[in-house]
Amino acid sequence: MSSQVNSKEEEEVAPLQRPPSPPLHTTFAARGLHAQNFPAHKPRDLRIPSPQAITHVAWSCDGKRLAGVGIDKITRIWTPETSMESRAATHFSGGHSDDVDYISWNPTHPELFCTSSQKDRRIVFWDARQSRHTQQIILKISPVQTNYSPDGRALIFTSAGHQLFFLTYGKDGDAPKAQWHLSDKDGSIVASTAMFNHVGDGIILTHHSEHSVRVMDYPTLTLRESPAAHVGGCVAVALDPRGRYLASGGYDSIVNMFDLSEWICARTISTCENAINALSFSYDGEYLAIANTGPYIDICATETGAPLHRVPALAPSPTVTWHPSKYVFAYCGQTKLREGGPPPVAIISLFGGGI
Repeated sequence: MSSQVNSKEEEEVAPLQRPPSPPLHTTFAARGLHAQNFPAHKPRDLRIPSPQAITHVAWSCDGKRLAGVGIDKITRIWTPETSMESRAATHFSGGHSDDVDYISWNPTHPELFCTSSQKDRRIVFWDARQSRHTQQIILKISPVQTNYSPDGRALIFTSAGHQLFFLTYGKDGDAPKAQWHLSDKDGSIVASTAMFNHVGDGIILTHHSEHSVRVMDYPTLTLRESPAAHVGGCVAVALDPRGRYLASGGYDSIVNMFDLSEWICARTISTCENAINALSFSYDGEYLAIANTGPYIDICATETGAPLHRVPALAPSPTVTWHPSKYVFAYCGQTKLREGGPPPVAIISLFGGGI
């Protein structure tokens, strides 16, 4: 991967605005921690010639594999510790008849993952040890985002019509082996994004035109909490691995950090100048990466909300995801078409150390 950024592709990135100093007891030094030196690193960008963008990237649960989708009907999987060259990717195809949009790895098995496509209305399950898919589910609606339960035996997904649906894994009647089945829950709940909590007994929902975050018990789907979060609609959430905070991001460019013990907003991060696309906590919960509609990724300290570093990106990224055990995150996108410039290319990028 080349770390050289074409200056013609790079947009002017506004510097981070420094807020007032946080309370001393919340700082890394006061808590006996050594803060990461993020400015010492440069983005590592892989450009793939394509008229389409890479729309989603995700790490396997053991962090050994990084998958990217969005270009054509193929899922590309790299082993970053070996190589992130385009030719080093393993291709998984044959499960979709149209463009793949989203990928989720099973949290209990590093070889299992699923992909989804809005255009062919399919969710396809795979085992990375074999080239052919293990199961294909054809739907009547277009799946947008998928998320596994912590035990890997349930899957929630949202549709293009902003409805919530469920898949469960198990044997059906006299079937010889366990399979994924569409739940009888009828999609009457509206949601743009959906994810399980760490225990698996609750789900967290957002809607692009609602200002609040909804927390529901699972599987009863009883509303538990509904804290107000954003003025213009809530579009992204992430759970702190330690179970302390829920981060939410909205069209208002603000990130709110909710204390999960009391469901109050502990702090607000307002360093971004653009609508938030995605959020991700580092494996230890100390850092939050913020992807937005601008050409950069912001890194903030969880306990203080202090901005630590702004990573220049070749394009706005629809997603960002930290490695499950290292201070490295991945993001993706597509460069813009510029008059007289090169044609757009798809991008998958890594930032940080350890890989």
